[in-house]
Amino acid sequence: MNTLSALTSTPRIDAAAITAKQLVMSAEERVKRAQIAETAKTFEASFLSVMTQQMFEGVKTSAPFGGGNGEAMFKSILTDAMSKEIAKAGGVGLASTIQREMLKLQGLKE
Repeated sequence: MNTLSALTSTPRIDAAAITAKQLVMSAEERVKRAQIAETAKTFEASFLSVMTQQMFEGVKTSAPFGGGNGEAMFKSILTDAMSKEIAKAGGVGLASTIQREMLKLQGLKE
C-alpha cells in the first residue's frame, strides 16, 4: 500500500472489538453533546437579545414610519429575532466558551 492510499483510505472498525455498551455510551454521549451545544447557543442568543434591547433603547423614531405603541410592543420581538439570527450565524464566540465549560462540568472532553 503506498502512502497516498494509506492516507486516503478509511479506517476499518473491528465489529467484534466494539461492545454494545460502548455503542450505547457513545450514543448517549452524542446526545448529551448535542444538548450542550444547543443550550450554549440558546444562552448566547438570550445574552445577545438583552444586549440588543439595551442598544436600541436609546434609538428614537418618529412618525409617520416609526414610533408609537406598535413599535414599543414589537421592539422586543425584533431584538429576539435579530439575536437568534446573529447566534445562528456564528455569534460573538460566547457559545463555544459556554459549551467548553459545560463539557468540563459533565466530565467530557472537548
